[in-house]
Amino acid sequence: MARADRLMQLTQVLRRYRRPVTAAALAEETRVSERTIYRDIISLQISGVPVRGEAGIGYVLESGFDLPPLMLTPEECEALMLGLRFARDRADPGFQRVIDDTRAKIEAILPANLRDIFNSAPLFAPTYRAQMPGGVDEGLLRRALRESRKIRIEYRDAKDEATERVIWPVLMGYFETTRGLIGWCELRQGFRHFRTDRILALDVLEERMPRRRLVLMKEWEAARDAEISACRDGRADDF
Repeated sequence: MARADRLMQLTQVLRRYRRPVTAAALAEETRVSERTIYRDIISLQISGVPVRGEAGIGYVLESGFDLPPLMLTPEECEALMLGLRFARDRADPGFQRVIDDTRAKIEAILPANLRDIFNSAPLFAPTYRAQMPGGVDEGLLRRALRESRKIRIEYRDAKDEATERVIWPVLMGYFETTRGLIGWCELRQGFRHFRTDRILALDVLEERMPRRRLVLMKEWEAARDAEISACRDGRADDF
């Protein structure tokens, strides 16, 4: 790898870390020696890249620094296309149009050789059964997630019982044949999962969620991990 490319790669790696990372870890990820990492860190600092730290402690890239626009590598082109195909096969029609627009924009900025690699990426994520249609406009769900707003839904569960609930939306999941919403349910006072095709009516409320969505996401992940651990330990009846 050319030195300039190696320095760019090292800067990109440092961007992913919020805490100091050791030269040994950087060397392992970039497949060079620790001595090369020390030399490259000095080169970056001399060129004005705000890398802080020292040998034996670790290095961190100061917040606010940004790289100039970079061209994608062939592997990055393939990764993008895989993600686009995966999402499109599992999305509602409105989101499919967004994905198609995104693909067109990516194609427009790629040179011919990378455009061919992008469009002919040998990676795909198949669906094996017909998808179930969504019950409501899922674009409203995505807007509520972006704006951290509460939603009111009318929901029919697997027992065919209908309830009205106020939900703090946290995540949407895209599965083989269904799409789902994860959120904090005010009615049940806990995290619940909702299939979008069972949502009969949906209103996005003006009221914002009392906690940040990222905080709620971490709380849901902790609750999920605890439940998985309990099931593995044979304590599923505790939930």
